Amino acid sequence: MRNWKWFVPVGCFSIALLFVAFVCSVVLIVFSAIKSTNVYKDALARAKAHPAVIEVLGSPITDGFLVSGNTNVNGASGEANLSIPVSGPKGKGTIYAAATKSLGRWNYSGLVLEIEKTHQRINLLEEPAPVSSL
Repeated sequence: MRNWKWFVPVGCFSIALLFVAFVCSVVLIVFSAIKSTNVYKDALARAKAHPAVIEVLGSPITDGFLVSGNTNVNGASGEANLSIPVSGPKGKGTIYAAATKSLGRWNYSGLVLEIEKTHQRINLLEEPAPVSSL
């Protein structure tokens, strides 16, 4: 074996590269699983449609990659606590969602968007007041 001096560094680098690829795959699977939940999709849809959120963040509103929190679903019951970063042309914020699933239906105990700069909170569970047209 002529190039045995290369074997150890290349072997170590290959093992490290495989480990990094494995960790990235696990992270991607976890984030994809959270983003596929009904609570995540509903919270994001409510934020994108809420006039007060659109006014503060602008449109379009996009979700960030680093979702945090947990979901635990067991058939018709479960719980979810999520923190979803969002941004728009005018600013950034975080959606906080807390919900429990009972009898196959999600019920929110809290769903708010906190604006990053001002820490103002917009309750996404309240229906926005209709805009009066004069």
